[in-house]
Amino acid sequence: MGYHPASTEAHSPKGTDLMLNSALVAAHVLAAIVWVGGMFFAYMALRPAAVATLEPPARLSLWAATFGRFFPWVWLSVVLLPATGYGMIFGWFGGFAGAPLYVHLMNGLGIVMILIYLHVYFAPYRRLRRAVAETDWATGGRALSQIRMLVGINLLIGLTVAAIATGGRMLG
Repeated sequence: MGYHPASTEAHSPKGTDLMLNSALVAAHVLAAIVWVGGMFFAYMALRPAAVATLEPPARLSLWAATFGRFFPWVWLSVVLLPATGYGMIFGWFGGFAGAPLYVHLMNGLGIVMILIYLHVYFAPYRRLRRAVAETDWATGGRALSQIRMLVGINLLIGLTVAAIATGGRMLG
């Protein structure tokens, strides 16, 4: 049986298994921190500051540039989170059948988050970039409003997943 971090078995992984497990956990947690932490910063700090200090054209330009720098990191997270998560599911639990409820919850919510991100990236973010390039501030404002709503939803889901990840073993 693979390594399960909450396992009460007497054995512990050695050598390569321990290094692989540590690398999976580290990559998974770092990817989650980058994505969820970035959303938290953008939603709770950058957004209110931008609204308070910038006129709409400057604000929309700031957001288009900010997303242009943040979204490549989200893409990396969108690849790393499922890859490392499934590596842990199959390595520790032998697949989904052996995985506890909290793992299924994290997986399901993670899929929802990825789908929301894909929509943001391929729909309102593209409209925002095009609107800023064309100085169509009304269209850009509508796109940014949609992004804000979806990022808010994803942030709530991401924080929920973090709570499940840290306290999920208590669910059984």
